[in-house]
Amino acid sequence: MKNLLIIGFVWPEPNSTAAGSRMLQLISLFQKNGFTVTFVCAASKTTNSFDLEKLNIQTFYILLNDSSFDSLIKKINPNFVLFDRFLTEEQFGWRIAENCPEAIRILDTEDLHFLRNARQVAHQNNTTVSLSDLMSDLAKREIASIYRCDLTLIISKYEMKLLKKTFNIDKSLLHYVPFILNKMNMEALDSYPSFQNRNHFITIGNFKHEPNWNSVQYLKTDIWPLIREKLPEAEMHIYGAYAKEKVQQLHNKKEGFLIKGWAENLEDVFTNTRVCLAPLRFGAGLKGKLIDAMKFGTPSVTTNIGAEAMHYKLPWNGFITDDPTEFALKAVELYSNQKIWEDAQQKGIEIINTCYSKEKYEKKLLNNIENIQKNIVEHRLQNFIGSLLMYHNLQSTKYMSKWIEEKNKPSRIHKIN
Repeated sequence: MKNLLIIGFVWPEPNSTAAGSRMLQLISLFQKNGFTVTFVCAASKTTNSFDLEKLNIQTFYILLNDSSFDSLIKKINPNFVLFDRFLTEEQFGWRIAENCPEAIRILDTEDLHFLRNARQVAHQNNTTVSLSDLMSDLAKREIASIYRCDLTLIISKYEMKLLKKTFNIDKSLLHYVPFILNKMNMEALDSYPSFQNRNHFITIGNFKHEPNWNSVQYLKTDIWPLIREKLPEAEMHIYGAYAKEKVQQLHNKKEGFLIKGWAENLEDVFTNTRVCLAPLRFGAGLKGKLIDAMKFGTPSVTTNIGAEAMHYKLPWNGFITDDPTEFALKAVELYSNQKIWEDAQQKGIEIINTCYSKEKYEKKLLNNIENIQKNIVEHRLQNFIGSLLMYHNLQSTKYMSKWIEEKNKPSRIHKIN
């Protein structure tokens, strides 16, 4: 029996975050291939959280620094464990190793947090990312987590190269899995509103995510005024979950800069908008908003950070530029020229079918996991650094956790109804 336990950093929010969409894609992959899935999480649910029990997934709230988790995982008895980001592996990895030592430990990084952070610091300091920026304490934590796991899922080819070349991580510990999507037919574009029946610009992203918030501010101050000057009737529609007061303050009807908040239906939002803008100045991983734009036939203008590792050598479905003036000019050109716009639409479908096809990646991942399970003793013997880090993690994290648990007694675990 293939019994998978997923330890979530948060409850998945597929309509709010790319990470939420990614998690549901992985869940679908495993369920389709005969895995029984249990999802546990220490975070509180939000109104945007997906109802996993609709997918016949048993779910539990868990507590940090609490041995009730040990009792739960002994009962679940997983033979595969997926950690949602390195922070959950730091917190629960030693408990899995102690209570389910034969379970295959898989880490899904979502994106490399240390890379995103290094780029943010470099942007704030108006410098380029240096090797010392990358070799941060955050990098040490995240890479230690990679070593402690049997396999780590990496969403970006750029990040695969970085880990292998800069940090010398053996390829046997890494597996490339981008977004995994159904193939699309060019005819799908015919079912969407045409160029003439679409209006305005869109950007979208969870405002808790600093790269998204920064890009909206950049749009407001440096890019949108130039676009509005050329297209006075066009509007900039800003969508995203968790639009707090600081975001709402940017709303200006006179300027056509409109804060729309959470998008309940992504398809409606994208298919009725002509162009997607994503002027990201730092970040990592793959950008869900740009994938959604391709899926729904909405050409885009983005930066090199935005398009990084997303299209291989294929032409982009719009334009890529880091200069704000050129960004605005290309946005106006894409918005105004039907032939360029329709050509960009088709390029988006080509990118999805070439770079994100389910058939291309599902079998490779499942085969790799199966091979690791069959040869787990040898696999772990070859990863001595991982054993070393697990040993020291057990000695430090374990006893700190037990000390915190003693302070926090009594505690309990809750089944979600």
